[in-house]
Amino acid sequence: MFARFSNARKSLARFFAFTALLWLAACDVTLAPDANVGRQINPNEPIEVALLVPGGSAQATDNQLAQNFENAARLAIADLQGADIDLRVYNTAGGNPEQAAIAATQAVNEGAKIIIGPLYGEAANAAGVAIAGRNVNVLAFSNNSAFAGGNVFILGSTFDNTADRLVQFGTRQGISSYMVVHGEDLPGRVGRDAITSAIQRNGGEISGVESYQLSQQGIFSATRRIVSNIRSSGAQGVFTTASANADLPILATALPDAGMDTDRSRFIGLTRWDTLPQMAALPGLEGGLFAVPDPGPSALFANRYAATYGETPHPLAGLAYDGIAAIGALAAAGNTQAVTKEALIQPQGFRGTSGVFRLLPNGLNQRGLAVATFQNNQVVILDQAPRSFGAPGL
Repeated sequence: MFARFSNARKSLARFFAFTALLWLAACDVTLAPDANVGRQINPNEPIEVALLVPGGSAQATDNQLAQNFENAARLAIADLQGADIDLRVYNTAGGNPEQAAIAATQAVNEGAKIIIGPLYGEAANAAGVAIAGRNVNVLAFSNNSAFAGGNVFILGSTFDNTADRLVQFGTRQGISSYMVVHGEDLPGRVGRDAITSAIQRNGGEISGVESYQLSQQGIFSATRRIVSNIRSSGAQGVFTTASANADLPILATALPDAGMDTDRSRFIGLTRWDTLPQMAALPGLEGGLFAVPDPGPSALFANRYAATYGETPHPLAGLAYDGIAAIGALAAAGNTQAVTKEALIQPQGFRGTSGVFRLLPNGLNQRGLAVATFQNNQVVILDQAPRSFGAPGL
């Protein structure tokens, strides 16, 4: 499922999508940045919501994920109080941009007041562009910040949000200087930029930036250089873009073996380390830092989904629930502007399946995250996820 070291473009694209790290080029959406995009609704009547899912694909994984998104959306509808959603589901044939544009146009023609989805970056971008002049917002499942803005909001957790959370926590722990270590691929470079920006925003020092080719040999070839520069710079944190399903196991073993002192220079991860149990057993990651969604709401959603549908939800399924829940909360308050940009970006945000989140005027989002570490081969939460905006950690 994870093919980060493959040269196959198709496999690489699917890897990014299923880790919610799809970073594809976006077309420009010619809408004024401060335009209050979105139609008025009658909160006392059913709200027409279109759900764009990757169904109709030749890939079984796409169709399974499509069903997960629909299940989660219908679960959210069942949980609403004081609002009624008329959900209409449209397939985008996986990540096909042309089909996504067609589906978005059809949905608006058939009365949709807002669109939730699609997943893949190019498809989400195409949907937004197709209806840019129709006064309808898109809440996409991707986290591709390249196309956020205008009528497109992204629901997926972003590198910027994660990097900010970890740098802010690191600062409170006395970490002021960071070596940034990234893979030489698109998500690695985008992750690098997110990390360096977060360090600069939060008053930290960038001790250096090191990269490596995405192969076992590529990492081994760069190991001595990276360790030498970590030592000479005195970096207190080694902030890496490496993924648990690809380069992290090699990197977290090779650098300490080459002399990196993880007591003086702690590993910090932009991606989640707890997705594979064996990561907790890597000595180099003991005491390192990474971010996770709020465990409480995440467990509640997973249990509720499993009790209803008899299976564990896909990690991305909760994004569909979040989109419906946000719209429902605004409509339940009697807000005729519930699906407009002005309403969607309310500062207090919403309670979602992985904790609090809010949509930002630039189309990005901010999510409350917990900070975790590995201790004695176990995940330990060092700093709980904030439960409201304005609380520590946000």
